[in-house]
Amino acid sequence: MPFLPGLGALLATPLAALALGTSIQPLPAPIRADLQPTYWHAGCPVALGELRLLTVTHWGFDGKPHEGKLIVNRKAAAPLQRVFRQLYTLHFPIRHMLLSDSYGPKSAQPTDGDISGSFECRNAAASPCTKKTTTTHWSNHAYGLAIDLNPTENPYVGCGMTRDPTRRTFLDRTRLRPGMVTPAVVAAFRAIGWGWGGSWSGNTKDYMHFSWNGH
Repeated sequence: MPFLPGLGALLATPLAALALGTSIQPLPAPIRADLQPTYWHAGCPVALGELRLLTVTHWGFDGKPHEGKLIVNRKAAAPLQRVFRQLYTLHFPIRHMLLSDSYGPKSAQPTDGDISGSFECRNAAASPCTKKTTTTHWSNHAYGLAIDLNPTENPYVGCGMTRDPTRRTFLDRTRLRPGMVTPAVVAAFRAIGWGWGGSWSGNTKDYMHFSWNGH
């Protein structure tokens, strides 16, 4: 698959030209084309026309502002604008949040896997408590109604385990380090009615995961 050629003009926007805010637009035709069929296909639970390109300014781990892009459900785009403005005010750092990070070829994606993203037409991931990697029902990501933030610092945990051993140091949630979800971040999402996977009852916690219905 080509390296999302429709992203070129979007990724070339100089940061100096950015307002410290956000923008929402329908998916440009080149991006719609490049998402198919790997990332969106017939049978996905949301139409491409129901998705929006959300551009935000966020802090990076280098202490500098960066432009980030997400594909989200149109119903969630405006509320998520407010969330990311709050995360910027909080100086919450996000490591990788470009479309090429989530949808480009694997060979071009960040090797650390610490990619924040939203839309992905897939089933929900199974708890690390199980021997399975996926469930049989749609993830909220498949609707563009979920966001994962800094998965390295906020791993998916089940029964005290995570599938990526490099993330084990972040199983201890009592010692907050840069990029870890804080109560203030949870409150920013809660203000738009979104729930946090770190609040799930039982042995499974998805610390990176926020969604419209908390699942």
